[in-house]
Amino acid sequence: MNKNKPEFWLRGKVADVPNLLQPAAHALLQSREEVEEYMKDFPEKLLWENPAGRASVGFHLQHLTGVIDRMLTYAEAEKLSDAQFQYLKNEGKPDEGISLEFLVQQFQKKVNEAIEFLKNTPENILTEYRPVGRKEFPSTVIGLLFHAAEHSQRHIGQLLVTVSVLKEKEEF
Repeated sequence: MNKNKPEFWLRGKVADVPNLLQPAAHALLQSREEVEEYMKDFPEKLLWENPAGRASVGFHLQHLTGVIDRMLTYAEAEKLSDAQFQYLKNEGKPDEGISLEFLVQQFQKKVNEAIEFLKNTPENILTEYRPVGRKEFPSTVIGLLFHAAEHSQRHIGQLLVTVSVLKEKEEF
């Protein structure tokens, strides 16, 4: 994290994002910043390690990107594509062909896409019904956008713990 700056929610409004969506924008931007910080100098060889049987750094990075993508799809009142289902199926499967840099860039791009989505979401549709998944669980546009943001923050916390455990293990 940039130690010279406060967290995103204390930096003021995100330009062009509707007022009711500011908390989601702040959380997503905070997640992007923290991923960049936590992944600095992270050893590539540890990307798919599962310390204590827990999810790998690679999984968290893929999942962060995938959840945002899926929540934006549902917020648009669309169903997931075959490619999205395949991505979900492959989250966390070790793939030596996928670099840490690539996963971080994909997450950054997805957060940027989400911020654009927020900017283009009128406040008057936030309470509109949106079905989620094959079982069509009930949600709303704001529920999906909030979930994308808070779920990202939750996985950032898990990512931090995983990174710190793996880095400590690497030092021994």
